[in-house]
Amino acid sequence: MEICCLLLILFGFSSAEDYYYTSIGQMTQLLYTEKDLLALLDKYIDAEQKKLDQMKRLAQKLANLSTFTVEDPKIVLGHPLNSFVFLKRLNRTWSELENLLFTDVSEEFVYNLRVRMKNFPDEVDQTGVAEALLRLQDTYKLDTDTLAKGDLPGTSRLLSTLTAEDCFFLSMVAYETLDFYHTVLWLSQALRQLEQGETPGTVNAVTILDYLSYSLYKQGDLERASEFTKQLLKIEPQNQRALDNLKYFDFHLEKQKTGQETPEPLKTGRATSNPVYERLCRGESLELTPRRQSRLFCRYHDNHGHPSLLIGPVKEEELWDQPRIVRYYDVANNDDTEIIKKLAKPRLMRSKVRDEKTNKILAIPSRISQNAWLGDFEYTVVDKLAKRMGDITGLDTSTAEMMQISDVPAGGATVFPRAGAVAWPIKGSAVFWYNLQLNGKGDYLTQHAACPVLVGSKWVANTWLHERGQEFRRRCGLQSSI
Repeated sequence: MEICCLLLILFGFSSAEDYYYTSIGQMTQLLYTEKDLLALLDKYIDAEQKKLDQMKRLAQKLANLSTFTVEDPKIVLGHPLNSFVFLKRLNRTWSELENLLFTDVSEEFVYNLRVRMKNFPDEVDQTGVAEALLRLQDTYKLDTDTLAKGDLPGTSRLLSTLTAEDCFFLSMVAYETLDFYHTVLWLSQALRQLEQGETPGTVNAVTILDYLSYSLYKQGDLERASEFTKQLLKIEPQNQRALDNLKYFDFHLEKQKTGQETPEPLKTGRATSNPVYERLCRGESLELTPRRQSRLFCRYHDNHGHPSLLIGPVKEEELWDQPRIVRYYDVANNDDTEIIKKLAKPRLMRSKVRDEKTNKILAIPSRISQNAWLGDFEYTVVDKLAKRMGDITGLDTSTAEMMQISDVPAGGATVFPRAGAVAWPIKGSAVFWYNLQLNGKGDYLTQHAACPVLVGSKWVANTWLHERGQEFRRRCGLQSSI
């Protein structure tokens, strides 16, 4: 059995249904929704202003008449015409003012606001994007100050930086999951920004210091927990919680100093789920020996004189030798990529995985991409690209799966942790490898994963070419070599 995989990197921006924080495309739609609401808000404000201006004119008119009347009521009201006008004013003009007051010019705006807000992000999205920032911080080893300032590679248009309040929110997301490592990092950043003169918002130094000292205690750092508690008490000397905590911290510190208590090991870092994966995402790939490096070539590839490639061969670059991973450049042009994106957008759904215990298909926090399925029988451009894949690889694409739907400023690589290889996203190129060896056994070195996009977004189209139909194109053998 032979299965090969073609990973076609089509465009250069990220993508991903369930939550807004997983998709730049969906957030872009929200941006235009906000723009529409702002236009409606301006319209509402203008209507309210016109209403107020009309009320001002009526009020001025009433004030002028009232002032004239009260100067000498008996003489003024003694004239029958003045009495008529005065009673009419009370009966009609004030009723007109009352009607104007209760005229609701906000009805259209409120209706549109309520309709659109049903599709606005919620707390799940807010928490999700915070957790995504923490993952990016770990994967790419970003310090809190760099991330808070938005000083990331490939960025140019930064609207704002993180406030102390934002940093506190990130720390609380970590705190809720008992992730005291990140809690301390972001509480420290929030405190540092306040000490540098940032105007406090809804969070103050006392609250930050309270959480910070407790989180340090949970990390086993009693000494720093005591220090920050003392700092809190300088601000609020009568804070009973802080006074009690300080007694507790100092009591255990004293027992540790006298040898009556063994200090807990400081938890200064976090346990990474896959450190090899994170190193590869940062570009720290396995260093090839000179001999292995000498086996890698770049060449023009025509698939042994294939008619479609004789005049225009593709540029082939060997990225890795074991397993053999190659990149083909300029497989898809700009028009192809835009059409594929346009076709895929309405079908994008949150990528899901099968739960081994329940056998149910679920969305999980660690996989926030989206995908759509495009059949070559449905669209000309998909059929064209499928045939081009067959021409380049020499494989039969008739049994291939439907296509699943890039220059990225930072991040977004495809990595092979078992092999130590990295393939960076390059617009219009295709990365190809076999995940079965010639003898039909799976090549586990081809297990791969996508790195989080640090800046920008990424569109990728993959096609899985199955072993069926390849009997005379890539024959099975007794050896594992491919």
